[in-house]
Amino acid sequence: MKRILLAISVIFTLHLRALEPTESKDLTDLAAAAVKSVQAEFPKDNIKDEDIAITLIDLRDANHPTTGNFRGQAKFYPASVVKLFYLAAAERSLTDGKLMDTPELRRGLHDMIVDSDNAACQYILDSVTEAPNGHELSPPDMQKWTYKRNAVNRYFASLGYTNINTNQKTYIDGPYGLDKIFLGPHYENRNQLTSTACAKLMYSIVTHDIVSPKACDEMLALLTRDMTKKSAGPDDQAHAFTAQALSPTDKLWSKAGWTNTARHDAAYVETDSGRKMILSIFTTNHGPNRKILPSIARHILTHAK
Repeated sequence: MKRILLAISVIFTLHLRALEPTESKDLTDLAAAAVKSVQAEFPKDNIKDEDIAITLIDLRDANHPTTGNFRGQAKFYPASVVKLFYLAAAERSLTDGKLMDTPELRRGLHDMIVDSDNAACQYILDSVTEAPNGHELSPPDMQKWTYKRNAVNRYFASLGYTNINTNQKTYIDGPYGLDKIFLGPHYENRNQLTSTACAKLMYSIVTHDIVSPKACDEMLALLTRDMTKKSAGPDDQAHAFTAQALSPTDKLWSKAGWTNTARHDAAYVETDSGRKMILSIFTTNHGPNRKILPSIARHILTHAK
């Protein structure tokens, strides 16, 4: 009887898992065309192919999701988009009982995602990895600290994610203490993400296929961007990235990031026309031009079949 119940449980679990998107030549061609379009639109910027990475997942047909990419496995410095990974890792730790669910932790998650606050990000990463910053350590103690700090990497490696590094805090003025030592003299241990990894994570959240449905709903609530409000500035999470390619009545869930050279966005959109798509767009070497990323998103949403 127990074996029968176990078999039923396994079948039911497999049934609930999200469908793996199938490769689509149309989406791959669309991503490549968007790159050509933005290169032609901004000739003075001299945008090279290696300055852009795009991964698309079309969810309009929930039973047949499709995907395509342009340099989807290229590794980019992710800026604040890495906070999406810390959010998922924190929800995993909460679900497993490794983190205590407190108002302060929830405040940190909110500020890290909604406001993209770096101080909140540092608090969350310290909490998830149990490896807070501090002074220099002896080599054995540094090795133990490093193992702890790689907790988020181990979690995503167990889920099949590749070509990413997610063990560094986000910062503005530079790392200090153990974080500086851990980064390495040539920044060899800096964060890296791919557009495909970001699209995969967003897809897993949207389809309730990571952690639990309750946790996924909590993450989606934080990622919801209200475009009907007035923009708070040129780098506003709700207005300055993929949102510029949408109408105020479209729906957007997004985690964007930027530095003086990079602008990225991992977004899920539902448009009035019925389009349901994940757009993970990375651009580098052209940070001052805030129009490049929205132009790519606009081309994709306009020409998607």
